[in-house]
Amino acid sequence: MRVAVTGTPGVGKTSATALVDTHLEVVNLNDLVREEGLTSGTDEERDSLIVDLDGVADRLADRDDLLIESHLAHHLDADRAIVLRCRPAVLESRLLERGESAEKAAENAEAEALDVILSEAVDRHGVESVYEIDTTNRAPESVAADIEAVLRGERSPSAGTVDFTEYL
Repeated sequence: MRVAVTGTPGVGKTSATALVDTHLEVVNLNDLVREEGLTSGTDEERDSLIVDLDGVADRLADRDDLLIESHLAHHLDADRAIVLRCRPAVLESRLLERGESAEKAAENAEAEALDVILSEAVDRHGVESVYEIDTTNRAPESVAADIEAVLRGERSPSAGTVDFTEYL
């Protein structure tokens, strides 16, 4: 089984997946991209690497039983896509606390309110394979337990259950 854990930067993907008890190999996509040089340049405006998603897909093509964690994981083949969500104002604060610029934090908060990653995940994987988990004001251990429930098949798909449009 392949599972993508995705969400806007700052929702808690890395913290939660590090605590998931699973037989799946956990792949931090950001680390893989840096270690393997799977980029096609730099986005100067955002001061970030442009990920070569085709190269990443090729690198992971022959591997199954993966839990892939990244804000880009939903762009890859997966049996289930878990989208972690966070109330935009809380997300913006988290990003500012970790040193992101005010512009980048605001852009990510708006993307969260607009369901950007959720929409992309549903487009790629279908509503029947997407699970939303709200991480707002929750400990990583609690979020990890919800991810484990999805892996065990104990949670139903839930795309569209989290709504942060009031932020807009």
